Amino acid sequence: MKHFDVFNGDADGICALLQLRQHSPRSTTLVTGVKRDIALLSRVFADAGDFITVLDVAVEKNRPALDRLLALGAEVFYVDHHNSGELPTAPGLELLINTAPEVCTSALVNGHLSGAGASWAVVGCFGDNLDETARRIAQTLPAAPDLNRWRELGILINYNAYGAQVSDLHFDPESLYLRLLPYGDPDVCLAEDPDLMLTLQSGYREDMSLAEAADLLINEDSIKVIKLPDEPWARRVSGVLGNKLALDAPHRAHAVLTEITEGFLVSVRAPVKNRVGADIVCKQFPTGGGRAAAAGINQLPNEALAVFIDALRQQYG
Repeated sequence: MKHFDVFNGDADGICALLQLRQHSPRSTTLVTGVKRDIALLSRVFADAGDFITVLDVAVEKNRPALDRLLALGAEVFYVDHHNSGELPTAPGLELLINTAPEVCTSALVNGHLSGAGASWAVVGCFGDNLDETARRIAQTLPAAPDLNRWRELGILINYNAYGAQVSDLHFDPESLYLRLLPYGDPDVCLAEDPDLMLTLQSGYREDMSLAEAADLLINEDSIKVIKLPDEPWARRVSGVLGNKLALDAPHRAHAVLTEITEGFLVSVRAPVKNRVGADIVCKQFPTGGGRAAAAGINQLPNEALAVFIDALRQQYG
């Protein structure tokens, strides 16, 4: 029997898998990629009786491959918080799906394991911009950690996931996961592997400083839209910039557009005080998807930009 771990390369996906494999060590084939590389199940070739764990990628985007694997007789444990579409049923399928705005995959795994890996759940929630959820889980820990350091670690792991391809990133998500796996405690990781944090801190500061000069397309009471150039630094910073803008102005919706050859890569953040609607906006476009609080469009054509801004205004104006 073969085992596969399929996970989003962002902080939520990585920290969800850290919890599971530190609790239940297992030799597995790892399948992951950059943040927007979510059709991951299509890369899994399993047989009857094989076991597949899937974390933090939408069922809807992986449904054909999921149906194929279940029909072959594989067993699948699927944990996610994105809009899923119609959910399948099969004898070998266990689903743990919750699309509530204050929930992420790391939080779901934390509940599944009854808090056995709560420290990495906290880091994952911080990385997914769910500060309140992270602090609630932190209250269950036997000793109070330095949450500012854990929050920074979560943000930096998340920052590392954004890019058009793995070469845009500081660390391949698979390599980053394996580098973190030996550490059951984030504080021990920070103490024993300082180079990891220093590399990500340096890249983050440099990229965010470049983002300060970004073009401001729309700046209204209810929405703000920023455009970044077609550069690796811009692709790296697009998600964490959206998260920072959302926290700095919690009553406003934000969109970060990154120029690509075919138009724009789009990240949308719903207002922190009203974490709904980002998925509604993005799913109006063919390559859009995500969840209520945070969603995106992989390819928004130039000619659709005005339509997108109107959709943003209609949702939040």
